[in-house]
Amino acid sequence: MSTALDHRTRLLLEAPIGRTLLRLGAPNVLVMLAQAAAGLIETYFIGKLGTDALAGMALVFPLVMLMQMTSAGAMGGGIASAIARALGARRRADADALALHAVLIALGFGLTFTVALLTGGRWLYTQMGGAGASLDAALVYSNWVFAGAVMVWLFNSLAAAIRGTGNMALPAMVTIVGTVLLVPLSPLLIFGWGPVPALGIAGGAIALLLYYVGGTLALLVYLKSPRSLLQPRLRGFAPRWLLFSDILRVGIVGSISTVATNLSIGIATALVGGFGAAAIAGYGTASRLEYLLVPLVFGIGGPLVAMVGTCIGAGQRERALKATWIGAALAFGVTEVIGLAAAIWPYAWLTLFDTDPAMLDAGARYLRRVGPFYGFFGLGLVLYFASQGAGRLLWPVLGNLARLAAAAGGGWLAIRWGGGLNHVFAAQAGALVVYGVVILSAIAGGAWFGRVGWPQSTRRLLQRVG
Repeated sequence: MSTALDHRTRLLLEAPIGRTLLRLGAPNVLVMLAQAAAGLIETYFIGKLGTDALAGMALVFPLVMLMQMTSAGAMGGGIASAIARALGARRRADADALALHAVLIALGFGLTFTVALLTGGRWLYTQMGGAGASLDAALVYSNWVFAGAVMVWLFNSLAAAIRGTGNMALPAMVTIVGTVLLVPLSPLLIFGWGPVPALGIAGGAIALLLYYVGGTLALLVYLKSPRSLLQPRLRGFAPRWLLFSDILRVGIVGSISTVATNLSIGIATALVGGFGAAAIAGYGTASRLEYLLVPLVFGIGGPLVAMVGTCIGAGQRERALKATWIGAALAFGVTEVIGLAAAIWPYAWLTLFDTDPAMLDAGARYLRRVGPFYGFFGLGLVLYFASQGAGRLLWPVLGNLARLAAAAGGGWLAIRWGGGLNHVFAAQAGALVVYGVVILSAIAGGAWFGRVGWPQSTRRLLQRVG
């Protein structure tokens, strides 16, 4: 076991950076694409229930993604970062204990999501523009999904703990198998077959929860096996605030950033809501492509958390920064290509889910105006993950808050001054540019190691900070 641990630590500290990122990122891309596919499978089949069902799901989707991104990206990043730094500093016992602290954190946050959305869902979806049949559909879907929020949190927290050891393949395998099983399960529960009754939109939510239950059990079995580098043990376990803090100081700050990201889309949904249910459905369906970029970028960002965290823990600052710039270039290129393709061929994406003309028109307007700027979203997001590994999240949070201000303020002004959907979407595009540029400038200026100055080379930066 220690030999495997030394091998993985050496891989992060000594192997060629670009090749290592691609090697670790490949299974990570698969795992996150599989999770995104789970949501897309649901959307595809629920779209067959009609525009109201699709609009209802669009109202809930920002909240589902908030939970996903908080548990997998923000708090999950804090878990992976803490374990990676502990292993890099040779604190093996702390790494084992951190996995159990991660489970306690998952239970607490999962229950919080359940209580908040079961009691406040109707008010929230009404404020976002939900009414009539679309609001009813939203409440049915929301109540089922968030009743099982603990399972989503447990799955993502356990997967993050395993990724913190440098093992990207196991979470990928579990998620892919679960997604394959979800493909027949989702339509079976939505439309029914034989003795299985048709549950409608609730069936999609139940299928998704069963996916997380199965995945969580699989990850628990692995952690109990001799193959796991982490060996968390309940016997003699005593919670320690220092270890909670090691996770939460990254995870809580990252959660602020995640809330800002999803709030930007939630506010945009509310602004679009003034143009009718079809506009909500169109924007919600189109913006799912933006959410699909999150797992793609996480394919690069997940290994960056482990690599940057391990390098920082071992005192290798220059390697940490070099890995960050390589990851940033990769993420920008991939997301920009996808955004340009969506802007050129918007209907190729939208018609997968519905063919209502008004929905297609609203979705195409969004993709044509925002898609060409997706590269800045990928850039800011991958730098956020790298900053998690470094344990320095102030500027990623400020970048996300700047995005929120630009998206909400710009969209509100556009409507106040008599603008339409095009102007609301133009504000969203400008907000993505603000997001990426703010975080890039801060890290290039030395935000990880002291006061921010003018962007400078890695070598001069490290000489300045010692």
